[in-house]
Amino acid sequence: MKNSILTTVLVSGLTFLVALSAGAQQDSVKRKNKDINYGVNISIGKKDSSGRIDPNKGRFVGGITFTRLDIGFSKLIDNGSFSLSPTNDFLDYKAGKTSHVSFDILQMGYRFNPNFKIYIAGGFDWTLIRLKNNITMVKNSPTLTYTTETPEILYSKNRFSSSYVHVPLNFELRTKESHKGRRWYLVAGPEIAFLLNGKVKQISDEHGKVKVKDDYNFAPFRYGGTVRVGTNGIALFAKYYASDMFDSAPQKGLKNMAFGLTFGLN
Repeated sequence: MKNSILTTVLVSGLTFLVALSAGAQQDSVKRKNKDINYGVNISIGKKDSSGRIDPNKGRFVGGITFTRLDIGFSKLIDNGSFSLSPTNDFLDYKAGKTSHVSFDILQMGYRFNPNFKIYIAGGFDWTLIRLKNNITMVKNSPTLTYTTETPEILYSKNRFSSSYVHVPLNFELRTKESHKGRRWYLVAGPEIAFLLNGKVKQISDEHGKVKVKDDYNFAPFRYGGTVRVGTNGIALFAKYYASDMFDSAPQKGLKNMAFGLTFGLN
């Protein structure tokens, strides 16, 4: 059932990407090939005879920005399996409501030519797990521990989440711009991240809305990689984190991945 839901979501994402790409293609003509970007960017390189930066020459690029907004779904991988083991079964989650959100706010790199760029970036990401079970994670515990609520308490929302500051190193390839102002992008590279905090958010008739922050034994340091493929500011992304999701011995080998849509490729 979960796999069919994820397949449906991915197919819908592909359809959405194609539709948006067609719209972006038309819009790019109206905008006379001007790219949309939010923030302050710099570009340092050789200038041509008119005093402008020569796009065919290497140059340093970067600055404050808001780009690569990733919105998608997260999937837990238990020692190579998409099915959770009995040890981790308490983390069973609602696939359609377990999400991933991230964006970058800083970047600095070098564009070698119009088609290839390397840059390091900085930003934030969140993994939001919607738990199925009626449990509460225990804070300040040496291992990932939970308590089971009484049958009288039912959570309409039981979300277990983590937030990280991430530092990706991206290698970007892009095609030449067509006469209609369209490019295709391939962006890939490794990433490291540092834990900001973990959080439990629960909603029930008995207790109302409850939010509790703790590290909840999420890994303090994380590493993985990302791939994005898209055109005209819209892309599909896939992320895989090779490090364990939790710094807790019973959860050794439990990792996670994410996939979805990226908005902005500047």
